[in-house]
This record gives sequence, structure tokens and C-alpha cells, in this order.
Amino acid sequence: MTRMKAEPVVHIDDERFRVTEWRFATGAETGWHIHGHDYVIVPLTDGKLGLEGPDGAQSQAALTQGVPYSRRTGVAHNVINAGDAPLAFLEVEVVEAGDLAARRLAVLDRFLAAWNARDVGALMDCMAENCAFHGSAGPDAEGRKHMGRDAVRAAYAALFDAFPKVAWTRGRHVVTGDTGLSSWRFVGTTAAGQKIEVDGCDIFAFSGELIALKDSYRKARG
Repeated sequence: MTRMKAEPVVHIDDERFRVTEWRFATGAETGWHIHGHDYVIVPLTDGKLGLEGPDGAQSQAALTQGVPYSRRTGVAHNVINAGDAPLAFLEVEVVEAGDLAARRLAVLDRFLAAWNARDVGALMDCMAENCAFHGSAGPDAEGRKHMGRDAVRAAYAALFDAFPKVAWTRGRHVVTGDTGLSSWRFVGTTAAGQKIEVDGCDIFAFSGELIALKDSYRKARG
């Protein structure tokens, strides 16, 4: 039987907590999942949950608006709205500080790989919904500013057009708090045949685990 999917909205995702609001139409489900963190459920409505366990066992649990309960890491189940009306709850996960940093480092690894693969789509998958790119040169103090997903996508594509051959080598990443740093060596050949090999870095600001700002700096020879 195919069920509708519950709708999650992440309100907070930082180094300590992840807060997700789940809304279920009647009969909707989360899908099978294993909880990787201790968590607290805060019901926003009354309701009845159907729970499917890993061994096929089924059970039900009543939700009472405003009455929370907690569970430990490792709970595995599919959660279903077994009542006759829509229901909603907040899921508050206690996230270790290193967990978000590790996910952000993984994003930076994918981001660098996407540059070397010349894959604009994969680059944008690493960018937050409201994102910006400050180029290493341009008319402003920040370089050339590209604001919003469409402008950032166009700027990334234009760089590949300007450098038919290009690679970012010697990549190294550091994440601390909401800030990331990547250093690399840029090795490229322009459409006119000019070869460029310089060191540079990006300073990143994160929104959740995705990149909200890529601020680029590149050495200038001469």
C-alpha cells in the first residue's frame, strides 16, 4: 500500500539541536528511518500514531497536545497518522557539535569534487536556498557579488565557459562554527589559451549544512 508522505519543515539545524516540524495528513507516513540522536517529541495536536517496527510489529500511541515524550538514539520505525484528522508534532534532536561540522565538511568535499567535474547542478546542490557568491575580483569591495540562486548558477557556469580546462587541486577544508575555509590551487587555461596557476581559498558561511555564501580569494601573479 502506498501512503502519502508526512511533510517535514526544519526550523533549527545548528551545532546543538535539529528541530523539525512534522505535519501528517490522515494516513500519511514518515517512511522507514532510524534515529541517529536522542530526541524529544512535542505534540502540536492531539492524535494517534501508528508505529511499524523493524520486525513487522505494529503498535499505536496517543498524542496529547503539549505533552512531550523522549526517546533514545537507535529507535527504528515507520510513523503513520492512524487517526481520523491531520496531526503535527515537533521533533527536537540533540545533535552532537561534531555531527553538523562533519556534515558541513562532507558538503565541502562534494563541492570541490563538483568543481572538478564541471557539474553546475551538483554545485548548486551544495548551496542554500538563499545563497550568494562573491568573486575574487570585481567592482565592489567584496569583489563581484552574485546574489540568489539564479545569479550564482550563472556565475559558476560562466567560469567554466571562461576556462575550458580547469582544476582545483590540493584541496583542504576546515569548519568551525558556521564558517568554513577551503584552500586550493587553481590550474586553468582560458579560452584564449592563457595558462593560470595560482593558490586561493574560499571562506564559506553556512545555513544548516549548506553553503549560504562562497567568498573567493585568489593570488595574483606579477
